[in-house]
Amino acid sequence: GEGVIYDLRVALYSHLERMSLRFFTNTKIGELMSRLNNDVVGAKNAISNTIVNMITNIVQAVAVLLVMFALEWRLTLVSVAVLPLFILAARRLGGRLRDIAREGMDANAQMNAMMNETLNIGGALLVKLFGRTQVEVDRFDQRAAEVRDIGIHRAVTGATFFVIIGLVSAVGTALVYGIGGYYVIVGAFTIGTIVAFGAYLTSLYSSLSGLANAPVEFATSVVSFERVFEVIDLPRDIEEQPDALVLQDVSGELIFEQVDFRYEVDEKILLSDVQRFGRMDNVTAVLSGGKKTEPSDNGGEREDPITKSQARSQALDHISFHVQPGQLVALVGPSGAGKTTLTYLIPRLYDPSDGRILIDGHDLKEVTLDSLSAQIGMVTQETHLFHDTIRTNLLYAKLDATQAELETAARAANIQDFIMELPDGYDTIVGERGYRLSGGEKQRIALARVILKDPRILVLD
Repeated sequence: GEGVIYDLRVALYSHLERMSLRFFTNTKIGELMSRLNNDVVGAKNAISNTIVNMITNIVQAVAVLLVMFALEWRLTLVSVAVLPLFILAARRLGGRLRDIAREGMDANAQMNAMMNETLNIGGALLVKLFGRTQVEVDRFDQRAAEVRDIGIHRAVTGATFFVIIGLVSAVGTALVYGIGGYYVIVGAFTIGTIVAFGAYLTSLYSSLSGLANAPVEFATSVVSFERVFEVIDLPRDIEEQPDALVLQDVSGELIFEQVDFRYEVDEKILLSDVQRFGRMDNVTAVLSGGKKTEPSDNGGEREDPITKSQARSQALDHISFHVQPGQLVALVGPSGAGKTTLTYLIPRLYDPSDGRILIDGHDLKEVTLDSLSAQIGMVTQETHLFHDTIRTNLLYAKLDATQAELETAARAANIQDFIMELPDGYDTIVGERGYRLSGGEKQRIALARVILKDPRILVLD
């Protein structure tokens, strides 16, 4: 079971790390965390518990049946006559528990998404600045109440299943004692045979109950597998060609040829409805916590999931320019003109909708992603630092950098004197997203980090 968790988590994390920026701008991170944690553990139960219990119950049921047949075959046939009732109960309630399990996982994902948004440093700061603490507490209360209610529904449904199984077992036991009593009266066998059968029945029905419960447990565990594999099966929209070129000795010539870019939401690369083998309906993923209402045909209102959209569609329209190696180019324009979008196309965080981008005469789509990343350094508008030391954050650019290289990069970014004045120097913890530092200090550390990388093409957004 632990091996399954390990394999699924690594496969899931590895796939997510290779998804494009478009995927992350359309998916709540808290929901992904829920799949990495809760859903993976749910999938483990099918391996470590359900299968083991099923094998145990099969062995026990077969062994007991053999002994019972050897003891009295007629009573044995009466004992197993109630088996169809076990199967019927499992089929009826198994599907219902599967649906409840899916609802519970969806509700947990929504709750995790909200916690992730409001408990990170940026979200917590926003809540406090606008005085919305009680609003968020109330909103979380609603999400947690939904999780609670679904949990109660699942528990009651599960208890109902075991009540039915207990009732079926009681009916089987009553039949054995009734028919067995009749045979004792007519002298077919002794009272001792019925007493022995009573002991065996307890063991038999316990095994049959476990076997009847196995499909129910599998049904709920399969939901976890579905939610995990839904992510693993998502196609990547930024893919390398099989014969992609490895960039080497790059001079830095950059050409944009009639580049268009549209922010389009491709449903194929997002968490959405997914068809699963052996099922007539679709597995619906959680994309947002809310719903919108629209007028229905009968004059009322109906609820639909909130549609996924971008703030704008056409961001770049026939952009062409030529940057020579060593040349400094400035992109100037108002907010929303597409400057950041253009810079995101250079390291291939997105692919252009039309046109092409060349580096040293090679189309970006024809080169490997790792070799392209090695040639480009970028400082984004929102500087991100890990909750770790200044040294660790700088070493992210060059894992084997020496102390002298770190200090050279820090001097170039005009941050060396500040670092040396700190009590712990390069071993100072910068805090969540670097919030222990000022905005300017974070930017200079980000500059030092990209300088340490020493890329051929440097993009400063």
